[in-house]
Amino acid sequence: MERLDYFIKRVLLIVPTFLGITFIVFTLCQFVPGGPIEQLLVQLRVGAGAEAGGGGQASAALTQELLEELRAEFGFDKPLLARYWDWLWHKRAGLLMESYKWRGQPSWEVIVSRFRVSLIFGLIGFILTYVVCIPLGIAKALRDGQTFDVLSSLAVFTGYAIPAFAFGMLLKMLLSGTADDVFGLFPSLDWFPVSGFESEDFPTMSAWEQLKDRVHHMFLPVLCYMLSSFAVLTLLMKNSLLEQISQDYVRTVLAHGGSLRRAIWGHALRNALIPIATGLGGILSVFFAGSVLIESVFEIPGMGKLSLDAIVSRDYAVFMAILSLTSGLALIGNIVTDMAYVLIDPRINFEGR
Repeated sequence: MERLDYFIKRVLLIVPTFLGITFIVFTLCQFVPGGPIEQLLVQLRVGAGAEAGGGGQASAALTQELLEELRAEFGFDKPLLARYWDWLWHKRAGLLMESYKWRGQPSWEVIVSRFRVSLIFGLIGFILTYVVCIPLGIAKALRDGQTFDVLSSLAVFTGYAIPAFAFGMLLKMLLSGTADDVFGLFPSLDWFPVSGFESEDFPTMSAWEQLKDRVHHMFLPVLCYMLSSFAVLTLLMKNSLLEQISQDYVRTVLAHGGSLRRAIWGHALRNALIPIATGLGGILSVFFAGSVLIESVFEIPGMGKLSLDAIVSRDYAVFMAILSLTSGLALIGNIVTDMAYVLIDPRINFEGR
């Protein structure tokens, strides 16, 4: 009953938290200069100035005539709370709001066009990170202080110290044939595509050829996606398991004749997975995962690059729609994390939290 009450409270808190996040950002967007009206006015001034032979009077007159009309078109003639309510309810948290940059397209259609790319990269990167890091962390814990532990830690920390976008540029230089020579030592290997998500003739390929082409294009970007969380998750798994191995209940199992294998795999490992469950809620956010820098390096049309394009072009309609989706998924993901805690260890309760 205590757990049920806790989860009900968490679900109810989603609404005010979501409203608070979106209202604050929505308000900031209303006052940031360079919005859609300012951009259209600049275009109109340039066009009017060209037609009038560069005269500034025609440009000024045109601006005065259309200013109120543009404000009404974009809803800026209404009070702030009315605009927010229209965005939240009538425009379905911005999903039905027309994009400022991609005129004629609602924000949802613009997002859907990039959704497949982010879903593939996010889901594969998320799964591979856990599939690799958990066994690696366990192996490091069981060989703590040995050669394998030292060498793997060196490799993990080296990768963690390199920014993901810099690592991507290095991989392109080494493996995508972008340099005549690497550090003056050897030519760049032309093993992987320089950019893109798929080949130009992808639609004409067979299913097997499409799979190979997709893996070929995704290999380097996915490595970069994994880099940011790889070291943290590996060391978290190792340290968590080492802490559990040192607990009294493990020594009790050994004292009663149980083997070390049984003590670790039957008892310690399950408790060691509890801190790892913190990231399981993030599986919801991978549907809209994206990295601005990584996608820029590899020229991938994903959510990260879309967010950057929306911010640069002041397309607040698309930006706010992305924010509403990612915020909602993050809030739900926090509840999924707590549920994962309970599934791993039913003794956990949330009384007093």
